[in-house]
Amino acid sequence: MACFLVSAAEAVVTTIAAKAIEKKEKEQPELKISFDGTTVETVSKIPFSRKLKWLSRMLWGGSVLLMFEHIWHGEVVPFFPFLTAAGNPEDAAEMLHEMATVGVCMALLVTAVWLGMVIVSAAIEKRAVKEAKKLASSEN
Repeated sequence: MACFLVSAAEAVVTTIAAKAIEKKEKEQPELKISFDGTTVETVSKIPFSRKLKWLSRMLWGGSVLLMFEHIWHGEVVPFFPFLTAAGNPEDAAEMLHEMATVGVCMALLVTAVWLGMVIVSAAIEKRAVKEAKKLASSEN
């Protein structure tokens, strides 16, 4: 009924956090690989604020899709109280239970997938920097 609100709330928090972190982050150093004086490739790490934006976009996208699905089924309406379950105390209790179980589980699953993405990207970055340093040292 309103499980998408949990993901939307997390999306709001991550969006604000990403913007705050982005302001505080400094430019990441780049490692340039060159042969014969021409730059062939540059390697740098992805800033954490960009990775946090990945999570934010995943959460916003999921929330919008779930909201559309709830509108389609008539659970969300364009007039007050917007959520049809909010009009009846029994339905409101069921809605809060769904938010606490299904909504939290979905938000945690999306966050876990994002965490996997961050781990994989960190491994790829580490390998790219290692190979770049290896190429740079073999050039000299």
